Amino acid sequence: MAIINEFMWEYPLLILVGFIAGFMNTMAGGGSLLTLPLLIFMGLPAAVANGTNRVAIFMSTFSASAGFKSKGVSNFPFNVYLGISGLLGALIGAQIAIDIKGELFNKILAVIMILVVLLIVFKPKISYSDVLERLSGKHLFVSVLAFFFIGIYGGFINAGIGFVIMLFLHYYNRLNLVKVNATKVVIVLIYTTGALITFALAEKVNWTYGLFLATGNFIGGWTSSRWSVKKGENTIKTFLIIMVVIMSIKLWFF
Repeated sequence: MAIINEFMWEYPLLILVGFIAGFMNTMAGGGSLLTLPLLIFMGLPAAVANGTNRVAIFMSTFSASAGFKSKGVSNFPFNVYLGISGLLGALIGAQIAIDIKGELFNKILAVIMILVVLLIVFKPKISYSDVLERLSGKHLFVSVLAFFFIGIYGGFINAGIGFVIMLFLHYYNRLNLVKVNATKVVIVLIYTTGALITFALAEKVNWTYGLFLATGNFIGGWTSSRWSVKKGENTIKTFLIIMVVIMSIKLWFF
């Protein structure tokens, strides 16, 4: 009876929250602020919750990448270059996360979100009529270097990193927000693979919870990727700003 009762609420809840998080992560970011507290609430230690969450992130970025590709939106090989750089950083970040105290998670995340809000409020004006995408030469070098450090944070906790990736690709590489999202999910997919393996080798993954959460993430990522291409850049921008405001309030007051 206990097993039936557990299944009646925990697993469906994981799928539902996973769907919402997968949709959020593909559109903007912040899904881990839902999934990490849920996993901890269900009794997982912080490090195990962190590792388990990577199963869901892997599945949502995998499905979102496939969704964007099905719509003909791709930025190969630029996305792979940044993904490999992020992977190298994520291996370091994940190793740090395995042993670090859980109290540091919110402190680091709060700082990141303050920076994100400042970037959105004081963002530079860009005219896309006379500015080309910047994907090669020195811009590629700077991007590869930046994503190594972004990967470290991504491997460490990942929550909120979607906003940072979107802002960098949008304002530095000058990608429109549809291409930003398509590029972002491939990058996160690549570095999350390394982070997940690191957590798994350290036995910090609850595969049962992770797979149920990943089921929702997979569906949410696929739905969001195709929907965002259809709705276009303005819808993504609105969603991005709303999510940053909600996350900032949550961090400071709850």
